[in-house]
Amino acid sequence: MPTLLPTPFKSITPGLGAVTALAICFTPLPLLAQGQPSEQENPEQEEAPSRAPIPLVPGEPTWNSFHGQLNAQKYSPLDQINTDNVGELEKVWEVHTGDVADGSGELPATVWSATPVFANDTLYIGTPFYRILALDPGSGEEKWSFDTQSSLEALTQPALKNRGVAYWQADDPVAGEPCQKIIYMGTMDAQLFAVDADSGEQCADFADNGVLDVNQWNDTNDRWPLSLLQPPTVVGDHLVLGWAGMDWAYEQAPPGTVYSINARTGEREWTFQALSDEMRDQSGTANVWTHMSADEERGLVYLPVSSPSPNYWGGNRTEEVPLGTSTTALDIETGEVVWSRQWVHHDIWDYDINAAPTLMDITVDGEEIPALIQATKMGFLFVVNRETGEDVWPIEERPVPSGDGSVEGEVYAPTQPFPTKPEPLLDQSEKPNVWALADAVSFGECSALWDDLHYEGMYTPPTTQGEGTLGFPISAGGVQWGGVAFDPESQTAIVNTSHIVQYIKLYNREDYDKADSGSGNESGFAPQEGAPYGMRLEVALNRLGMPCWEPPFGELVALDMTSGDIKWRRPVGASQQYGFFMPESWGSPTIGGPAVTAGNIIFIGASMDAKVRAYSLETGEELWSDQTEAPSVSNPAVYEYNGRQYVAFVSGGNTILKDQVGDQIAVYALPE
Repeated sequence: MPTLLPTPFKSITPGLGAVTALAICFTPLPLLAQGQPSEQENPEQEEAPSRAPIPLVPGEPTWNSFHGQLNAQKYSPLDQINTDNVGELEKVWEVHTGDVADGSGELPATVWSATPVFANDTLYIGTPFYRILALDPGSGEEKWSFDTQSSLEALTQPALKNRGVAYWQADDPVAGEPCQKIIYMGTMDAQLFAVDADSGEQCADFADNGVLDVNQWNDTNDRWPLSLLQPPTVVGDHLVLGWAGMDWAYEQAPPGTVYSINARTGEREWTFQALSDEMRDQSGTANVWTHMSADEERGLVYLPVSSPSPNYWGGNRTEEVPLGTSTTALDIETGEVVWSRQWVHHDIWDYDINAAPTLMDITVDGEEIPALIQATKMGFLFVVNRETGEDVWPIEERPVPSGDGSVEGEVYAPTQPFPTKPEPLLDQSEKPNVWALADAVSFGECSALWDDLHYEGMYTPPTTQGEGTLGFPISAGGVQWGGVAFDPESQTAIVNTSHIVQYIKLYNREDYDKADSGSGNESGFAPQEGAPYGMRLEVALNRLGMPCWEPPFGELVALDMTSGDIKWRRPVGASQQYGFFMPESWGSPTIGGPAVTAGNIIFIGASMDAKVRAYSLETGEELWSDQTEAPSVSNPAVYEYNGRQYVAFVSGGNTILKDQVGDQIAVYALPE
């Protein structure tokens, strides 16, 4: 394997095209902290004062960020609730926020994926109406609320979305001074609000009286606002901020940028860009729309970078885009790239890296390794050294299918990275089997569709022919943004995965205008305006709405991270159609992730049936469940308050799973 380049560049250089394809494929790249400091940014960095080591796993129970902790392990050392007593869990309080819409009225539907944040002896949560609630952790009683007064319009998304809030506090809070502890929440129209965590009052010294207009930096292909649906990642005094946009809409779109913002003042410190200047003008995105993780001791923040635009045709970006669809490690103080690994070359499948990598210390063949595991939509789990980006287990470049000649202007990557361990969470080598039941009740509709879908294995490119190309998985499958949980004691990783077959077809402009019949939430027709091809993406269902592929439709998987082997796997949740629950052996597609505790318990919602569940970490046995108002498409929170352990779920729903939305916060504990 080629060695790492010795020094990261500080800005985009004109010689990007000189980076060879071989280096792109095989080398962790310390490339391009892209984007020179603006006039608002100060490139001079003061020498950091010496400080005590910061452990990867906090010494005290912590759930003060989107994934519980900055390492994204979603792990709690609490063991008051364990395998012996978890069956006794009861709901001890619930709150209905009132901030909900099903899309049938004047407001768009809500999609609520917020993780409750426990900090400052308070449970903080953001709503899809862009309000912040501060609740008593033991009773749910409201301490204060803050309304951003944001416009409730679906400006960049098919629904009103919110994934919650972020929390920061000063190292040594000054008593009586406001905003020594701050809650941050963004809005779809690109406004970042900062409010005092004790009072809910806006922080006057942050940006413009407590509001930062992030859209002021939207200066290239500004077709939409830089929607702040995901809360910032808080690393020390830095707010590391990505943004979301519109999928599948345009060839040229706002180019992906990540900003480091001072937590106290709202001043921009550095900017990261995943695209070269030339590519920014002719393409766009390659943004970070999900949460990030960080190793504070090593001073690194890890970015899951999405694909460039347009998503399903790449004729406008045939040169290398080495930071697209990657995990990229940045120096938290400077924004310089320390290393980067690209997981999809020339991404024409919308395989955004959509989950924060989970950081872990593992022992492999007797060697202690500072590792990270990157989950992907493809159903692959890539494991690398988080200091260097080098393989823990070999990651091989393998030949993949090329196009069928029906798409003009496209250039295909000859190889793609495949992990040797852990094994893929789904078998993508052949077309999934047609589900005999769904085929029979639809009089062969599924078999006919399968015959008309092109598939040569993983990374079969889109086509204009027939019904298109089968994707297993594609945009909705594999692992979603909930990511991987990790138990540091047993070195066991836990991940939920969806088994979903979709199919993608490209249309030239004339045919697209004739065929376009509208779109839904992450499905249907989309124009890719400006590109020579529009597209249609559909889930492979029969006329009754039944999946055409064999179950299970979703699984929970446990992996031994000392060997990379699967310990157990089992269907998770139950699918639902026309009000009826299907057998749990069929499983359910899932959105949202798991949490794991020292009580050897896995907590997860995520499934269509709107149940929340507890499983044994050791065996995968289901130990407890309860029915909630809507699917809990968020990560649960585990915290301790006044000596009692609680588990909190947000049950808000997501119309990608089914048309059921809610406004419930459901909190569980053992009987007193």
